[in-house]
Amino acid sequence: MKASSSKRISLFVLIVLVAVATIFLPFFRGRVQAAGPAASVRILTLDDVKTIALDKNKDIQRALEYRHYVEGRYVAERAAALPQLTAHLGAVKSRDGSQEGLMGGMFPVRTELRSAEVTLTQAIFTWGQVGAAIRAAKVGMAGAEDQLRIIREATLRDVTTAFYNVLLAKELNRIAVQNLDQKDRHLKEMTRKLQAGVATDYDVLSWDVAMENARPEVIRTENLIRTTLDQLRFLLGMDEGQIDVSGVLDTTVDAPYPEYDETLKVAREKRPELSEIRNRTRMAEEVVTIANAGNKPRLDLRADYGYKDWEQDDALSNGELWSAGLYITFPFFDGLRTRGQVRQAKSETASLRIEESKLQDEIALQVRDAINAVREAGEILKALSSTVTQADRLLVMAEKGYEYGVKIKLDVDDAIFNLNSAKANLAKARRDYLAALVNLEWVKGVLVH
Repeated sequence: MKASSSKRISLFVLIVLVAVATIFLPFFRGRVQAAGPAASVRILTLDDVKTIALDKNKDIQRALEYRHYVEGRYVAERAAALPQLTAHLGAVKSRDGSQEGLMGGMFPVRTELRSAEVTLTQAIFTWGQVGAAIRAAKVGMAGAEDQLRIIREATLRDVTTAFYNVLLAKELNRIAVQNLDQKDRHLKEMTRKLQAGVATDYDVLSWDVAMENARPEVIRTENLIRTTLDQLRFLLGMDEGQIDVSGVLDTTVDAPYPEYDETLKVAREKRPELSEIRNRTRMAEEVVTIANAGNKPRLDLRADYGYKDWEQDDALSNGELWSAGLYITFPFFDGLRTRGQVRQAKSETASLRIEESKLQDEIALQVRDAINAVREAGEILKALSSTVTQADRLLVMAEKGYEYGVKIKLDVDDAIFNLNSAKANLAKARRDYLAALVNLEWVKGVLVH
């Protein structure tokens, strides 16, 4: 009986296990499939970042579309100087019974007319209006190219700086991790000394607290890496996928600092903003010409050629037709509308010239600020170049003294803090110097070759 009862229990348990597996196995399979393979991370160098930004950045894509729009505007304006051909096809059928009894039925009652014509129109003289519109549209194309270069210059500056920000975040994280590992090493060493009877609980606890206080900085720098990578991906226009960067913040100040006069000369020649505003001024001058022709006479040619087929009651007639003529249009009084439009166009031109002068002053100030920033970052980098070595040596001396009992924990803490500060300051100085150099290239207008 007992054996039989045990078999029944075993069979019951087996049935329950099979039922549970049948119910929950699809769920776990779905979870595993949903998780899928680990997403691959794309490692980018600085050259990769620049190439992707020029191809995928949203601002650059919008500037490209604006260039296409201006090209279409040029084609549309140029059409005013070319002949215009229009085809007309028509068929008319009518009946007027009220004329049936007049003059003994001599007037036609039913009429059918079928025609096919081609009309040619050509502007002959427009007082410079058409030519000015074409030139303005052509200058607009050059202005669109300038705007595209402005966006490309700013994008390269931003993505390069963002790349250096990621490298800085990684370096700060590495320093924080090293600090945590160092304190963990001291904690383990103090724990061994406590077990050997040469340290106290206070010593162990103090290092334990120091280690836990170092952990938040690791968390903060890890989040800083994620944040800077997200900013870089946004500037690159990459909507999907994970990215990482490859590179080091390793630079030295070898070349002499740039001279103001030489840098300003290059900026005035290369900055696309100056070229763009000059093109806008040229467009405004052409608009003055267009507006000035508003109350002037214009001469147009019009010619028609076609074929007509008449049918009135029982009479039939058909044949070719043509006409050609010159037409003068002279709006000799338009309520002073033209005068007002000319005044507006001239005011716009004068405003653009003032804006160009202001832009010249702004560029001169940007050049001074960029050179000063390079000099400041370079001097800081020079001052900090040997600090890390000295701080590292100081830490070794403090740890040896602490090991032999001639130094206290506070000395070691100070040495660790000084070393971490020196490393962080040096990393920031390198990042600032590299970013200042990139900003100087942007101020000169030479980032896009």
